[in-house]
Amino acid sequence: MAKKKTQAGEMSFLDHLEELRWLLVRSSIAITIGGCIAFAFSGFIFDEIIFAPKRGDFITYRFFCDIANKYDLDKSFCIQELPFEIQSRSMDGQFSTDIWTSITAGFILAFPFILWEFWKFISPALYEKERKYAVGFIITTSLLFFMGVLFGHYLITPLSLNFLGNYRISALVKNDIDLDSYLSLVKTTAISCGLVFELPIIMYFLAKIGLVSAVFLRKYRRYAYVIILIIAAVVTPPDVVSQLIVTIPLIILYETSIFIAARMDKKRAKLENAQTNG
Repeated sequence: MAKKKTQAGEMSFLDHLEELRWLLVRSSIAITIGGCIAFAFSGFIFDEIIFAPKRGDFITYRFFCDIANKYDLDKSFCIQELPFEIQSRSMDGQFSTDIWTSITAGFILAFPFILWEFWKFISPALYEKERKYAVGFIITTSLLFFMGVLFGHYLITPLSLNFLGNYRISALVKNDIDLDSYLSLVKTTAISCGLVFELPIIMYFLAKIGLVSAVFLRKYRRYAYVIILIIAAVVTPPDVVSQLIVTIPLIILYETSIFIAARMDKKRAKLENAQTNG
């Protein structure tokens, strides 16, 4: 598609909107294709991935159970099955669930392509040397996203299910979890963790435009750590090992963000000094 340009050689505002529209169209097509692939394997996705954390032999439960037995810690993960049933209470519940879950899976599969489209959209605003990092940007950002999705599904989701599924206000109340509620937790956790793992990339762009600095991140580091520790304490059993397994990756992400912001601050300071002296 030919790009209309102004006399200065730059795209007009309407041209940018047109580019954005086609970015969304191409990304939607990619998500749809990914969704169709996921729909074809929906049986495997539901039985072996989505509903796997419901079973007591899920890899995360076995891992924590082995640690608990080895070090004589809390054995709440040594289970056969979580004490709740999943039910669908609407006529089209399972069909609509299959469709929307396939779309979510399609988004995850198409994420690298969406990133490529995003990069093409913002690349005109970057320096020539920065445009050379396209492949590295796509690979790094995609890996962080997939690592976050795996972290969410294989760690945060089973820990959350174990905590919420065993929580009781009274022995008289029976847990029959609605299908939408279960899937909302599983999908939201996976996607949210995938996006949280993009924190270093987000901080790179925020630091580049001057909205975030390393000084700001260091100033509020203690508050960030408290929030991370609270999250870890809520979703894990009351033992230090389990809490550290959740806490350490999140702290590493935050510290990496500080390192990136500090480098961007130095680059911006050098650029400002060069402009001032020049």
